[in-house]
Amino acid sequence: MPRTLLRSAALAATIAILGLTAGCARTRDHKGYVVDSTLIDTVAPGVDNRESVAKTLGRPSFVGQFDQDRSWYYVSRDTKQILFRTPKPFAQSVLIVRFDEKGNVAAIERTGMDKVAHVSPFGDKTPTLGSKRGFFRELFGNIGRVGSVGEAGGTADNPN
Repeated sequence: MPRTLLRSAALAATIAILGLTAGCARTRDHKGYVVDSTLIDTVAPGVDNRESVAKTLGRPSFVGQFDQDRSWYYVSRDTKQILFRTPKPFAQSVLIVRFDEKGNVAAIERTGMDKVAHVSPFGDKTPTLGSKRGFFRELFGNIGRVGSVGEAGGTADNPN
């Protein structure tokens, strides 16, 4: 009996350890446009127009904010993530198709990870200008500075 109890305890411990370490796996994810280099290479300035680009590459990820008819963006990003951390990009591709006034392709640009911005917060506190006040000064600091109810810091006879 004790031998089977020992085996089942070892088996339960092994399963628990495997279950806990399974959450530590690295997760890779792809978001956005699925890049097909042969299709992208077929789009040429001066040859294609909006309609042919839409048939070849599909709908864009998004269009230009101020010139919706002039710029189309095809964005794809690959990220990796460990546990519950923030996903970090390791590959990015942005294809920008620019059109002229007539709707023909004027230019094609490609960018990658060089356009990814890395923002690091200052810390757990935001620095501010002014004096540093403690908890009690923040709590009781306005006592005596504000006028009574219905008044804006003074009486009608004494505006100060």
